[in-house]
Amino acid sequence: MNRRISSVLSLSRGYATRHPRPKPGTSERPPYHAPDPLRNNPNATTTILNDENLTFIHRPPPSAPSPFSLTTNPVSPLLKPRRDVPEGTSMPPQLRASKLSETFVLTEEQKAEMRELRRSDPKQWTRSALARRFGCPSWFIEYIAALPKSARKAARRERDAAHAANREKWSERHSMVKAIRLRKREFW
Repeated sequence: MNRRISSVLSLSRGYATRHPRPKPGTSERPPYHAPDPLRNNPNATTTILNDENLTFIHRPPPSAPSPFSLTTNPVSPLLKPRRDVPEGTSMPPQLRASKLSETFVLTEEQKAEMRELRRSDPKQWTRSALARRFGCPSWFIEYIAALPKSARKAARRERDAAHAANREKWSERHSMVKAIRLRKREFW
């Protein structure tokens, strides 16, 4: 008997499945019925076949060209060709000048001077210092007046030693936070 009661209780719900319908005579709004877009379209043409009790409704697509606007004679200013673009160009104009398209014209004497300054004292004549002097980006200096490999390795060793000296000044907590960040980065 207990099994029967428990099975009956498990089948019944303890909550309402739907909201109750409104009572007649209340001021609640009736459900919205959208108008048929085919029948209520002013551009649609309707053909009724009496024999088969069928109705054909044809509605032209909204993207159909207007007889008043053609590609040869467009009405919209967006379709008209631009007057400031020369004929035969297919690309739109750039919004702003590209920095990569700039050419850095240096004479051979300037390039030789740049190389000499860089070789003579690389600590004073860094890439950024030479870039300021000659008015070009630092990557261009690296391209024209690169340091020899041995000088680059020595500079890297010197930089790493300075960084290690700075790391020794860190507190224990700061060192721990940095180690945790490095460990997290390994799992990215």
